[in-house]
Amino acid sequence: MPTANPALLTRSAIELAGMIRSGELRSRELVEAALAQVEARKDLNAFTFLDADTALATADAIQPGDPRPFAGVPIAIKELNPVAGWPFTMGSDIFGDYHAPNDAYTVRRLRNAGFVLIGRTSAPEFGIVPATAPRRFGPTRNPWNLDRSPGGSSGGAAAAVAGGILPVAHGSDGGGSLRIPASCCGLVGLKASRGRISSGPDMGDNMLSTQGSLTRTVAETAQLLDLLAGYEIGDATWAPPPSEPFAATAARPPRSLRIAFTTISPLNTPVDSECVAATHDAAKLLASLGHHIEEVTPPVWQSETLVPAFNAIYAASITSGVRAGARITQRMPSPELVEPLTWWFYEMGMRTSSAELMEAVGAVQGYSRQLIAFFSAYDVLLTPALAQRPLPISGINTMSADPQAEWNKAALFTPFTPIFNVTGQPAIALPLYQGKDGLPLAVQLAGPPLGEGLLLSLATQIEAAQPWAERKPAGVA
Repeated sequence: MPTANPALLTRSAIELAGMIRSGELRSRELVEAALAQVEARKDLNAFTFLDADTALATADAIQPGDPRPFAGVPIAIKELNPVAGWPFTMGSDIFGDYHAPNDAYTVRRLRNAGFVLIGRTSAPEFGIVPATAPRRFGPTRNPWNLDRSPGGSSGGAAAAVAGGILPVAHGSDGGGSLRIPASCCGLVGLKASRGRISSGPDMGDNMLSTQGSLTRTVAETAQLLDLLAGYEIGDATWAPPPSEPFAATAARPPRSLRIAFTTISPLNTPVDSECVAATHDAAKLLASLGHHIEEVTPPVWQSETLVPAFNAIYAASITSGVRAGARITQRMPSPELVEPLTWWFYEMGMRTSSAELMEAVGAVQGYSRQLIAFFSAYDVLLTPALAQRPLPISGINTMSADPQAEWNKAALFTPFTPIFNVTGQPAIALPLYQGKDGLPLAVQLAGPPLGEGLLLSLATQIEAAQPWAERKPAGVA
């Protein structure tokens, strides 16, 4: 049987599943095409591991009429999430050759939906920075310009979708790690509300990070959220379920909304003029769609205490990951086993007392209450997605002898995304524009807690008015 046309891989995963279900397309054809594209696009360095034999065997077992929503569609899993039997490294040497004994709940849900898992996509070590160039696997490149980063931490996932290897990919977001690569690569990236998607069974509650996907269309993002969302046995906290599927809400036009917008950086740092102009253009588009638009910066948008509190919580998470790798391989943590930036955070975490960590958590929760109160007067907040254009491959050097300077570069690049990891609110990046450099240029929409349906409905309306899905890098069918 001939391999499917690689152009199929840039079509909607919803459409592809329908073709497989009807018998018009066999899953094996599509999986073979994806594996061939991995080989053809080695220049992207998007993958750290392939499981071709298992993927093909899984595809061969899928027959026409399979009722699962994504039966036969290929997908990849981000490096930071366990898959039973696959290498699990967190992008770091400290994990050695460890293989995960079980699937994350997110992975299990994707399998149960019929997706065919073909391999792992690259991420920066421990997912720390908004660029993907781990020492262990080398830099991943942006399909729009190979000299540019696809962003991070879900950089390999974004490169795989934008580069025409996969229709959709799994990712996660702990400070913008879905929205940043979506913005760099011209995709849709939604960070769901805190507690919406379980992080089990290996992780407990995570104050900052959540699972998700990178897609070309809002409809795919909505259907994948329906798959991933929901309580799992043993979850300590969880978001209440929506009144209807997210896909149904996304398909219905929103009411006239009160939308605030700002181009002021939460860190009081510079914002690229093209990012500012794109946000103003998006505000005009929203006004033309019947929404009430007002330029207003939330009164608590900037806070001197937020950055050190965020860093303390972030460092604790990274320190926990380093210690987990050391336990698995029965080695002591050492600067030889991790990148200098990771070691900097590890030492910060080890210096932070339990009392100081609790103070940091209290500080960000207090800040969150004030910012969320802003949403009593507005339904949505529009901001730039990024403060700079996509970075050069060497734009953030995690091997630098001055790790704090590199972390500061990350903050200058992405001041708008982490704030909604802090508050736990949903936020989505939409690739509405292209910059003068030819690379995608996105805006961000943030909603109230549990407001994913509202954001998806508005995003669908925007997408219909100004589509982006057919905009592809040169060389992508």
